[in-house]
Amino acid sequence: MLSLLGNSIAGIALPLIVLQTTGSALGAGAVAAATAVPAVLAGLLMGVVIDRINRRTSSVITDLVSAASIAALPLVDLVSGLNLGWFILFGIIGSLGDVPGATAREALLPAVVRHGGVSAERLMGVRETLGAVAILLGPAAAGTLMILFDGSTVLWITAATSLVAALITLLIPRHVGTIVSEDGIAAAPTGTGWSQLRDGWRALFRSRFLLVVTMIGLASVLVLGAMQGLVLPVFFTQENRSGLLGFVLSALALGMLLGGASYAAAGTRGARRAWFVTGLAGTTAGIALIAALPSVWVVFAGAFVVGFSSGLFGSLIGVLMIERIPETMLGRIMGTQNAMMTAAPPAGIVLAAMLTEYISVNVAALALAAVWTAAFVLALTARSLRRLEPENPGRMMTNEARVASGEQ
Repeated sequence: MLSLLGNSIAGIALPLIVLQTTGSALGAGAVAAATAVPAVLAGLLMGVVIDRINRRTSSVITDLVSAASIAALPLVDLVSGLNLGWFILFGIIGSLGDVPGATAREALLPAVVRHGGVSAERLMGVRETLGAVAILLGPAAAGTLMILFDGSTVLWITAATSLVAALITLLIPRHVGTIVSEDGIAAAPTGTGWSQLRDGWRALFRSRFLLVVTMIGLASVLVLGAMQGLVLPVFFTQENRSGLLGFVLSALALGMLLGGASYAAAGTRGARRAWFVTGLAGTTAGIALIAALPSVWVVFAGAFVVGFSSGLFGSLIGVLMIERIPETMLGRIMGTQNAMMTAAPPAGIVLAAMLTEYISVNVAALALAAVWTAAFVLALTARSLRRLEPENPGRMMTNEARVASGEQ
């Protein structure tokens, strides 16, 4: 949660600090653009490293990289003063910790389930809840800090969140982060880095389950990223209610908090398919409410419904990923997925911007809703997502064999 909270604070505070320091809105945009490609590449390539070293160690290192990249800025400011080049440089360094860090923490989850005596459903529900809390508190904390302190102090506080996250992770016994195979024996990939990366990509794109889940996730972040990043700002501006725009994210986060908490409390009860369909249908209904753009208050309601439903849906998908991805491939598969998820929102924003510019914002919203509707239909009809209950290890192939054969 602390890592996500730090990223949430940085996402609001850092552009403001860049703007205050350089006096250029273009400069803030340049920092975001310059860090996007390294973040995607780091997500794609660092999965190999995460699958080779202790998972606790990789999580700590990535948090320390994030902390150092932020803390370096006020240090440079003290020595020589900041300019756009420094923001870009340390933004690129920080991006090498952000996406791999998320991957490392996700890859550690199966071991937490195995050693912690907690069900995957409860763990993933709590994770969604804490993530929602971080999203809810981050923007408010960033705004408050920017009012109370100067930019350098805010950067120190932001760096401290990642540092504390690393220190807390160190409290986890080191053996918990050991990579193990299906039979519980410590294992690590063999071969060159490129061959290991190729094996991970082959497993991802040959598995029907992983391929469909990845496509659904891409559609979700593309649609929501474009809605938040372009469609809703344009709509709220047209309605002369731009001051209320930030509350959309609050409504979404509050919904996620309640949805994740509900799954943590009751996720082990009832059929998984029922949870799956409920989450999908609710997300579709919420996106439809937002895309219609009937009024500001209906958009708030739609955001809450999307958040609540995605809290249920995201928690269940997290459980399935823990169960169905071989632990020895978690870093490479999840790293590739996270890299793709990082690249999807900008693509959605570009699509929405073109439709808004040349047709209208309403058409852009409906086009995004159509993208999610296609993902909804795919999720409901995909054969690989029809049987979601835990498998009997004594009667089924191992995860490695099933992924390699494409049956998952």
